[in-house]
Amino acid sequence: MREEKRVLLNFKEIKTNLIRDRYLYLLLIPFLAWYIIFAYKPMYGLQIAFKDFSVYKGIEASPWVGFEHFESFFKSPYFWRLLKNTVLLSLYQLLFAFPVPIILALLFNELKNGIFKTTVQTFTYLPHFISVVVVAGIVTNFLAPSNGIINILIEMMGGEKQYFLTNPDYFRTIFIGSMDIWKEAGFGTIIYIAALSGVNPALYEAAVIDGANKWKQMWHITLPAIIPTIAIMLVMKVGSMLEVGYEAIILLYQPATYEAADVINTYVYRAGLQDARYDLATAVGLFNAVVGFILVVFANKMSKKLTDTGLW
Repeated sequence: MREEKRVLLNFKEIKTNLIRDRYLYLLLIPFLAWYIIFAYKPMYGLQIAFKDFSVYKGIEASPWVGFEHFESFFKSPYFWRLLKNTVLLSLYQLLFAFPVPIILALLFNELKNGIFKTTVQTFTYLPHFISVVVVAGIVTNFLAPSNGIINILIEMMGGEKQYFLTNPDYFRTIFIGSMDIWKEAGFGTIIYIAALSGVNPALYEAAVIDGANKWKQMWHITLPAIIPTIAIMLVMKVGSMLEVGYEAIILLYQPATYEAADVINTYVYRAGLQDARYDLATAVGLFNAVVGFILVVFANKMSKKLTDTGLW
């Protein structure tokens, strides 16, 4: 009887909340519809990864082949190259691109001139709103061997022009510098600046009274205040490690730089859209997603253990 009463009370409470906040729940409908149509409904097609898919036969009529496509990918001569490039680019993003928004946010927090601070922030935010295609075009023009600004400056200083975009040794530096740091670092500071706005000013006043300089204030007050935010962003970044940012890679790479630029998602693009091997592309994409999920769970567990902060 007690359990029945408890269930009845919970049902009444839910009903009351639904009636009271009905307009808020109505606002959720478009977002739920978007997720159902574009995120959950396509999961039905994941079975293509386990079938010898034919466009003419359709998903249901195509014969099952089990893990054949996964085995084909793992035994492919490109597998280790793809995995190495994906992991290296992801690590470079974590080591060089991830800390930049944090450093910028800490520097912005120390600026006292409001006009100068707003101007600098605006200029660092702007690249985020430029299309990846446009940024790739800018990079290509700047690094062009014949009339690119960089090569013109090199020749003016007595050097020889460089073929940057066809040299695998330069690709990772160009990609991280242009797409992750220049384009996204400024916009990435927003969430850290928002976290810093919640720091109690009395802490800084107390630190000044105790004789702490700006460096000590930043190290002992400002940085610890945004550690939970950094932990959450790091977990999300680790979860998307294998994604890398393949759209920009497709725009910048070419066969001469496959050695350093070809990643798992660019292989999926070529296999699925260029070679029409939809089953293989789905299998590789599913492998990518599963590894990403494992990384998120692991990173979240480590974050909760070290900082008591996590996504769940």
